[in-house]
Amino acid sequence: MIKSFKDLEVYNLSYKVAMDIFFQTRKFPKEELYSLTSQIVRSSRSISSNIVEGWAKRVYENKFKVHLVDALGSAAETQNWILFAKDCGYITIEEFESFSDRLDQIGRMFTKLHQNWKSNLPASNIKHQTSNG
Repeated sequence: MIKSFKDLEVYNLSYKVAMDIFFQTRKFPKEELYSLTSQIVRSSRSISSNIVEGWAKRVYENKFKVHLVDALGSAAETQNWILFAKDCGYITIEEFESFSDRLDQIGRMFTKLHQNWKSNLPASNIKHQTSNG
């Protein structure tokens, strides 16, 4: 049973990839600190952050799903930044492929979660909460 966003495998994988990217970017040239390094770290952190924000709104199924789509977008953006990092010579092809494969897996998980997520509250409860809250 899923009791917390921490119980979502996609959250744990996306958090791990963000941390791995963070540590990898510590090796980037200092002149990239305010450009590529900043962009790739922020986009990778945005993946798991969107899950957390969506989780807080999960009783409203559509709001949760919007955050899943945003997280998917952040994963795609991160894919682009790691391509830049590879082409600039900051990461190896093997490191690029590892990050890319993991981000692809995360994307597939978001798509599946988006398709299968159903709010746990009956529609009547959700309508009642929105009219009173």
